[in-house]
Amino acid sequence: MPVSPRPVESRRLYQQVADEIREMIQRGGFEVGTRLPPERDLAQQLGVSRPSLREALIALDIEGSVEIRGGSGVYVNTVQEPPPRRTAALGESPTELMQARSAIEGEIVVLACARIDAAALARLRDIVEGMREEITRRRSPLEFDRRFHLMLAELAGNSVMARLVGDLFDERNSPLSAKISSRYESTRTWAAALKEHEAIVHALAARDPLSAQAAMRSHLKASELRWVGRD
Repeated sequence: MPVSPRPVESRRLYQQVADEIREMIQRGGFEVGTRLPPERDLAQQLGVSRPSLREALIALDIEGSVEIRGGSGVYVNTVQEPPPRRTAALGESPTELMQARSAIEGEIVVLACARIDAAALARLRDIVEGMREEITRRRSPLEFDRRFHLMLAELAGNSVMARLVGDLFDERNSPLSAKISSRYESTRTWAAALKEHEAIVHALAARDPLSAQAAMRSHLKASELRWVGRD
C-alpha cells in the first residue's frame, strides 16, 4: 500500500525569526527579567527587517516567552517547562497582509471608479461619516472600515475579488494581528485613516482612476506603517 506523503508545513517568516530569538535566549543564558538587545541591534544580528522582528517579538509575547514593555524594551519572561520548540502559527504576517491588500485593492478601486454612481458615492460617504462618529466617541470604527473596503470590492463587479478582500480584512482577527492592533491602534491612528478614506472618496467622485488608485495604495501603505512600523 503506497504511503501518502506528509503535508509540508508552511513556516511564516515571523515564526522562523521567533524560533531564532528563542534559541538565542536559551543559548545566551538570558535570565528571567533580562532585557533583550535594542530592536535595531537585534534586527541586524538576525538579518531581518524591523517589521519582521516586531511580528516575531509579538508572537513570543503571545506565547509568553518574552514581555514587551512599551517605552522600555523586551524582557525575557518566565521560562516554560518544557520550552516550546517551534512558534505556533498565529495568523498571517500583518506586513504581508497589507502588501497583498495594496496589490489587490489598488486594482479594485480602478474598476470601482468606472462603475460608481451617485447612489454608491452617497453610501460610501455615509460609511465615512459612520467612521467619523465612532472615532469622535473614542470607539473603534473597524466595522465601518470593513464596510468601506468591501463596498469598493463589490462595486468592482468581481465576486472573487470581493471574497479575497473580505478574507484578507478579517485576518485582522487573528491572534497576531489582534495583539498588534491592541498595542498600536488609537484614536489618532484611526483619525489618520479617516482622512485617507476621504481622499479615496474624493478621487472616486472626480472619476479619476489614477488618483483613486494612488489614494488607496497610499492609505494601505500608511496603515501598514501605523500597524507594524517603519524599518
